[in-house]
Amino acid sequence: MSDATNKDYFENKAADYENDSNRVATRHEIADAISDKIKLTKDMHLMDFGSGTGMLLERIAPQVAKITAVDISASMNEQLRSKQDDIACELEILQMDLCTQELPQTFDGIISSMTMHHIDDVPDMFTKMHLMMKPGGFIALADLETEDGSFHTEDTGVFHYGFSADDLIRFATDAGFKKANVSQASVISKPGKDYPVLLLTAQV
Repeated sequence: MSDATNKDYFENKAADYENDSNRVATRHEIADAISDKIKLTKDMHLMDFGSGTGMLLERIAPQVAKITAVDISASMNEQLRSKQDDIACELEILQMDLCTQELPQTFDGIISSMTMHHIDDVPDMFTKMHLMMKPGGFIALADLETEDGSFHTEDTGVFHYGFSADDLIRFATDAGFKKANVSQASVISKPGKDYPVLLLTAQV
């Protein structure tokens, strides 16, 4: 998420972001899908890329040792910080843009929900993620399946109208990941249309 449009949009939305019960339910369904696909352990240090207010990580937290939450929006991070004491693992919160900044850490896994369609150069981001992996590490990234552009009704800095399963597997494989797999993690229902959410998992 590398442009000011995204920053302004999410800063304006942050305070009310979790008032949408469907949005919360979707993140929890994605978290449960990750837990079904990946064997999480209490010694793991994960990164949540595009962590927002922490709806994904709060569901994953009881299963791991530490999560580093990375988001470009100061207001989203502030919302997450306000509930930090309720997160069931060690939590580090970083405001940074991984499109333009380097994070000198390595992780047992990187999780993400509904972030990749806001990234301009997706192949480059997959390469960066691969460099941040510990041996045996994994990615578990959820995003919209290819849609017609109707999902977002506002200009929020969207670079991609979702991704096909083949797209996601190609991005992962080209970056050096192994055992890439795509499954459906959730469905977001809006008036007149359903939008499937795909989960990509892969390992180094």
